Amino acid sequence: MTPNTPPRLRPLPRLIFATRWLQLPLYLGLILAQCVYVVHFWIELVHLLQAAMGDGHALQILVQSIGYHPAPSDSGAATGVTSLNETVIMLVVLGLIDVVMISNLLVMVIIGGYETFVSRLDLEGHRDQPEWLSHVNASVLKVKLGTAIIGISSIHLLRTFINADAYDAKVLMWQTLIHLAFLVSALALAYVDRLLPQRAADH
Repeated sequence: MTPNTPPRLRPLPRLIFATRWLQLPLYLGLILAQCVYVVHFWIELVHLLQAAMGDGHALQILVQSIGYHPAPSDSGAATGVTSLNETVIMLVVLGLIDVVMISNLLVMVIIGGYETFVSRLDLEGHRDQPEWLSHVNASVLKVKLGTAIIGISSIHLLRTFINADAYDAKVLMWQTLIHLAFLVSALALAYVDRLLPQRAADH
Protein backbone atom coordinates (compact mmCIF):
# COMPACT_ATOMS: atom_id res chain seq x y z
CA MET A 1 0.00 0.00 0.00
CA THR A 2 1.47 3.33 -1.10
CA PRO A 3 1.54 6.29 1.31
CA ASN A 4 -1.16 8.11 -0.70
CA THR A 5 -3.53 5.15 -0.66
CA PRO A 6 -6.26 5.50 1.99
CA PRO A 7 -6.51 2.66 4.50
CA ARG A 8 -9.06 -0.02 3.68
CA LEU A 9 -11.82 -0.05 6.25
CA ARG A 10 -13.59 -3.10 7.57
CA PRO A 11 -17.27 -3.44 6.55
CA LEU A 12 -18.78 -2.16 9.79
CA PRO A 13 -16.54 0.93 10.15
CA ARG A 14 -17.08 1.61 6.44
CA LEU A 15 -20.86 1.49 6.94
CA ILE A 16 -20.72 3.73 10.00
CA PHE A 17 -18.46 6.21 8.23
CA ALA A 18 -20.76 6.23 5.18
CA THR A 19 -23.70 7.38 7.33
CA ARG A 20 -22.29 10.90 7.10
CA TRP A 21 -23.92 11.08 3.67
CA LEU A 22 -27.31 11.02 5.38
CA GLN A 23 -26.69 14.69 6.09
CA LEU A 24 -26.60 15.49 2.37
CA PRO A 25 -30.43 15.83 2.03
CA LEU A 26 -30.36 18.21 5.00
CA TYR A 27 -27.89 20.54 3.29
CA LEU A 28 -29.86 20.30 0.03
CA GLY A 29 -32.94 21.30 2.04
CA LEU A 30 -31.10 24.34 3.39
CA ILE A 31 -30.23 25.31 -0.19
CA LEU A 32 -33.95 25.19 -1.05
CA ALA A 33 -34.68 27.29 2.05
CA GLN A 34 -32.17 29.84 0.82
CA CYS A 35 -33.98 29.94 -2.53
CA VAL A 36 -37.17 30.80 -0.63
CA TYR A 37 -35.33 33.66 1.10
CA VAL A 38 -34.14 34.96 -2.28
CA VAL A 39 -37.72 35.00 -3.59
CA HIS A 40 -38.94 36.72 -0.40
CA PHE A 41 -36.17 39.33 -0.69
CA TRP A 42 -37.14 40.26 -4.23
CA ILE A 43 -40.85 40.38 -3.44
CA GLU A 44 -40.21 42.83 -0.59
CA LEU A 45 -37.84 44.88 -2.77
CA VAL A 46 -40.38 45.09 -5.60
CA HIS A 47 -43.09 46.20 -3.14
CA LEU A 48 -40.72 48.87 -1.79
CA LEU A 49 -40.01 50.19 -5.29
CA GLN A 50 -43.71 50.18 -6.15
CA ALA A 51 -44.55 52.03 -2.92
CA ALA A 52 -41.83 54.59 -3.70
CA MET A 53 -43.59 55.25 -7.03
CA GLY A 54 -46.91 55.87 -5.27
CA ASP A 55 -48.58 52.45 -5.32
CA GLY A 56 -50.87 52.48 -2.28
CA HIS A 57 -51.60 48.74 -2.41
CA ALA A 58 -47.88 47.90 -2.29
CA LEU A 59 -47.48 50.34 0.60
CA GLN A 60 -50.19 48.63 2.62
CA ILE A 61 -48.59 45.24 1.95
CA LEU A 62 -45.27 46.59 3.27
CA VAL A 63 -46.88 48.15 6.34
CA GLN A 64 -48.64 44.87 7.14
CA SER A 65 -45.52 42.74 6.59
CA ILE A 66 -43.32 44.84 8.87
CA GLY A 67 -46.05 45.25 11.50
CA TYR A 68 -45.73 49.02 11.52
CA HIS A 69 -48.25 50.96 13.59
CA PRO A 70 -47.91 54.75 13.39
CA ALA A 71 -48.20 56.77 16.55
CA PRO A 72 -51.72 58.12 17.24
CA SER A 73 -52.49 61.73 16.50
CA ASP A 74 -52.89 64.42 19.15
CA SER A 75 -56.61 63.64 19.37
CA GLY A 76 -55.79 60.01 20.22
CA ALA A 77 -57.13 58.58 16.95
CA ALA A 78 -55.01 56.09 15.08
CA THR A 79 -53.81 57.31 11.70
CA GLY A 80 -53.07 55.05 8.76
CA VAL A 81 -50.00 55.20 6.55
CA THR A 82 -50.87 57.03 3.34
CA SER A 83 -47.38 57.59 1.95
CA LEU A 84 -43.95 56.04 2.20
CA ASN A 85 -42.14 57.63 5.13
CA GLU A 86 -38.65 57.28 6.56
CA THR A 87 -39.70 54.87 9.29
CA VAL A 88 -41.35 52.46 6.86
CA ILE A 89 -38.33 52.61 4.53
CA MET A 90 -35.97 51.95 7.45
CA LEU A 91 -38.01 49.00 8.70
CA VAL A 92 -38.24 47.46 5.22
CA VAL A 93 -34.50 47.92 4.58
CA LEU A 94 -33.68 46.39 7.96
CA GLY A 95 -35.89 43.46 6.99
CA LEU A 96 -33.95 43.07 3.74
CA ILE A 97 -30.66 43.21 5.65
CA ASP A 98 -32.05 40.58 8.00
CA VAL A 99 -32.77 38.30 5.02
CA VAL A 100 -29.22 38.81 3.71
CA MET A 101 -27.68 38.00 7.10
CA ILE A 102 -29.78 34.86 7.45
CA SER A 103 -28.71 33.89 3.93
CA ASN A 104 -25.07 34.40 4.95
CA LEU A 105 -25.73 32.19 7.96
CA LEU A 106 -27.16 29.51 5.68
CA VAL A 107 -24.07 29.69 3.45
CA MET A 108 -21.80 29.19 6.46
CA VAL A 109 -23.85 26.23 7.68
CA ILE A 110 -24.09 24.62 4.24
CA ILE A 111 -20.47 25.05 3.14
CA GLY A 112 -18.82 24.77 6.54
CA GLY A 113 -21.01 21.92 7.71
CA TYR A 114 -20.57 19.92 4.51
CA GLU A 115 -16.80 20.47 4.56
CA THR A 116 -16.55 19.52 8.24
CA PHE A 117 -18.98 16.63 8.58
CA VAL A 118 -19.57 15.15 5.11
CA SER A 119 -16.82 15.50 2.53
CA ARG A 120 -14.10 17.82 1.27
CA LEU A 121 -15.08 20.41 -1.31
CA ASP A 122 -11.53 20.59 -2.75
CA LEU A 123 -11.61 24.38 -3.08
CA GLU A 124 -7.90 24.87 -2.39
CA GLY A 125 -6.53 27.38 -4.88
CA HIS A 126 -9.97 28.52 -6.03
CA ARG A 127 -10.14 32.30 -6.20
CA ASP A 128 -13.59 32.38 -4.58
CA GLN A 129 -12.71 30.09 -1.68
CA PRO A 130 -14.03 31.66 1.55
CA GLU A 131 -11.21 32.87 3.79
CA TRP A 132 -12.68 31.18 6.86
CA LEU A 133 -13.03 27.80 5.14
CA SER A 134 -9.30 27.09 5.20
CA HIS A 135 -9.28 26.75 8.99
CA VAL A 136 -12.88 25.78 9.71
CA ASN A 137 -13.75 23.04 12.19
CA ALA A 138 -16.70 22.26 14.41
CA SER A 139 -15.51 24.68 17.12
CA VAL A 140 -14.79 27.57 14.74
CA LEU A 141 -18.10 26.97 12.99
CA LYS A 142 -19.99 27.24 16.28
CA VAL A 143 -18.31 30.58 17.10
CA LYS A 144 -19.05 31.99 13.65
CA LEU A 145 -22.66 30.86 13.87
CA GLY A 146 -22.93 32.47 17.30
CA THR A 147 -21.66 35.82 16.03
CA ALA A 148 -23.98 35.61 13.00
CA ILE A 149 -26.96 34.96 15.28
CA ILE A 150 -26.00 38.02 17.34
CA GLY A 151 -26.03 40.14 14.18
CA ILE A 152 -29.45 38.81 13.19
CA SER A 153 -30.78 39.39 16.70
CA SER A 154 -29.41 42.95 16.64
CA ILE A 155 -31.34 43.68 13.44
CA HIS A 156 -34.55 42.30 14.97
CA LEU A 157 -34.02 44.32 18.14
CA LEU A 158 -33.38 47.50 16.17
CA ARG A 159 -36.55 46.95 14.16
CA THR A 160 -38.48 46.49 17.41
CA PHE A 161 -37.08 49.69 18.94
CA ILE A 162 -37.87 51.71 15.81
CA ASN A 163 -41.47 50.47 15.94
CA ALA A 164 -41.61 50.45 19.76
CA ASP A 165 -45.14 51.93 19.85
CA ALA A 166 -46.49 48.66 18.43
CA TYR A 167 -45.04 46.51 21.21
CA ASP A 168 -45.72 46.07 24.89
CA ALA A 169 -43.01 46.96 27.41
CA LYS A 170 -42.67 43.28 28.39
CA VAL A 171 -41.99 42.33 24.76
CA LEU A 172 -39.24 44.96 24.55
CA MET A 173 -37.73 43.76 27.81
CA TRP A 174 -37.76 40.08 26.82
CA GLN A 175 -36.30 40.75 23.38
CA THR A 176 -33.47 42.72 24.99
CA LEU A 177 -32.81 39.95 27.52
CA ILE A 178 -32.82 37.29 24.81
CA HIS A 179 -30.37 39.34 22.75
CA LEU A 180 -28.10 39.66 25.80
CA ALA A 181 -28.36 35.88 26.31
CA PHE A 182 -27.21 35.34 22.70
CA LEU A 183 -24.33 37.74 23.31
CA VAL A 184 -23.21 35.99 26.50
CA SER A 185 -23.47 32.58 24.81
CA ALA A 186 -21.32 33.70 21.86
CA LEU A 187 -18.71 35.18 24.21
CA ALA A 188 -18.65 31.92 26.18
CA LEU A 189 -18.19 29.88 22.99
CA ALA A 190 -15.37 32.17 21.85
CA TYR A 191 -13.69 31.95 25.27
CA VAL A 192 -13.89 28.15 25.34
CA ASP A 193 -12.59 27.99 21.77
CA ARG A 194 -9.65 30.15 22.81
CA LEU A 195 -8.85 27.97 25.82
CA LEU A 196 -8.84 24.62 24.01
CA PRO A 197 -5.74 25.25 21.82
CA GLN A 198 -3.89 26.64 24.83
CA ARG A 199 -4.67 23.51 26.88
CA ALA A 200 -3.58 21.30 23.97
CA ALA A 201 -0.32 23.26 23.68
CA ASP A 202 0.27 23.00 27.46
CA HIS A 203 -0.14 19.22 27.35
